[in-house]
Amino acid sequence: MTTQTLEYQSGFRNHFASEALPGALPVGQNSPQKCAYGLYAEQLTGSAFTAPRHENLRSWLYRIRPSVVQSAYTPLENGRVATSPLAKPAADPNQMRWDPLPMPTEPTDFVDGLLTIAVNGDAGTQSGCGVHVYAFNRDMTERFFYDADGELLIVPQQGSLRLRTELGELEVKGSEIAVIPRGMKFQVRLADGSDAARGYVCENYGSPLELPGLGPIGANGLANPRDFESPVAAFEDVQGDFELVAKFSGRFWVTKLGHSPLDVVAWHGNYAPYKYDLARFNTINTVSFDHPDPSIFTVLTSASDTPGMANIDFVIFPPRWMVAENTFRPPYFHRNLMSEFMGLIHGEYDAKAEGFLPGGASLHNCMSPHGPDAETFEKASNAELTPQRLDATLAFMFESRYVYHPTEAALNADIRQRDYVDVWSTLRSHFNPQQP
Repeated sequence: MTTQTLEYQSGFRNHFASEALPGALPVGQNSPQKCAYGLYAEQLTGSAFTAPRHENLRSWLYRIRPSVVQSAYTPLENGRVATSPLAKPAADPNQMRWDPLPMPTEPTDFVDGLLTIAVNGDAGTQSGCGVHVYAFNRDMTERFFYDADGELLIVPQQGSLRLRTELGELEVKGSEIAVIPRGMKFQVRLADGSDAARGYVCENYGSPLELPGLGPIGANGLANPRDFESPVAAFEDVQGDFELVAKFSGRFWVTKLGHSPLDVVAWHGNYAPYKYDLARFNTINTVSFDHPDPSIFTVLTSASDTPGMANIDFVIFPPRWMVAENTFRPPYFHRNLMSEFMGLIHGEYDAKAEGFLPGGASLHNCMSPHGPDAETFEKASNAELTPQRLDATLAFMFESRYVYHPTEAALNADIRQRDYVDVWSTLRSHFNPQQP
């Protein structure tokens, strides 16, 4: 097994070439008759073979053993994770909110620590997403995982993660996020001395996440491609009793392995895991009047078959200056065609005075009214509009064209705030026809 100092390659969807042993990558062809070091060539493809060149996603892996060296898959029961479409759709127009998922008291790894809050679209037709939260306190050691239903956008809220993937390792800290491609095998372990971790996962069934277009913004702003980092090659040649858990067509399956599947000695391609530090996001905001639409804060997007209507937009609300004049500065009251699942990584969200906690979540579905609570409205309506710096805050949104269906587990969970709608109950009429 090699020792590794974590190193990264920069750029979004770049074609990388990486080898842990010199000469492990073949030159001029992808599948020579005999690979160097007695390795096997294997291709991992994340798009249709005939996708346009700029959308074609694949990587060649040169590994100690091919992935077919495993036992037959058998079903693995998991009652906490759901996939769209649900057998009993539970969507309704009510605004919903949840407290943070409690940290486990028994040893629990990442896979067992997942809980599905809501799903939309249809994984079978590759549309929509599943939204999960996780809480775990145990490293994955003899266990590995891959998801055939979608790519995984992991948003840590508490605790640092070490993601050990086929193509190398990523350490995900603080305000960082990570994306694991569909089908990529990996482990999740605790990092930086963390004894437990909690966060969010968006399981994207649709087109792979990409950087949004900048349009009139021009060449600079939002997330810069150079700030995305993918791992360099690292491998382990370890034999033992291992298991590989697969999420396939909405069910969990497990197969036995006699070796670690993290045995890729070299790889090249553009289908790789990556991470991004949200602190590097170049926020664009109004410098005159009116609160901007949340689309201006989009980090990554997954397109749908309708231009301008995203399968998923991953949107953040980071620290920023508020300078709008003669303007109600928090998010205004609104009803949307798009459905919004929101989470809070740390700090306070500027549209809610209390009740929306780090690690918690809210759901406002298509055309359901929402906006600032009564206390926030009164405070913002009467505030002195001097330049204000919003600091020590980081919230995000998984916005989708599809209605979210909460799972029965989420609807019945102890962490659900069943009185959430009451945050607007004290909004009173200020109407006075005699006073323009």
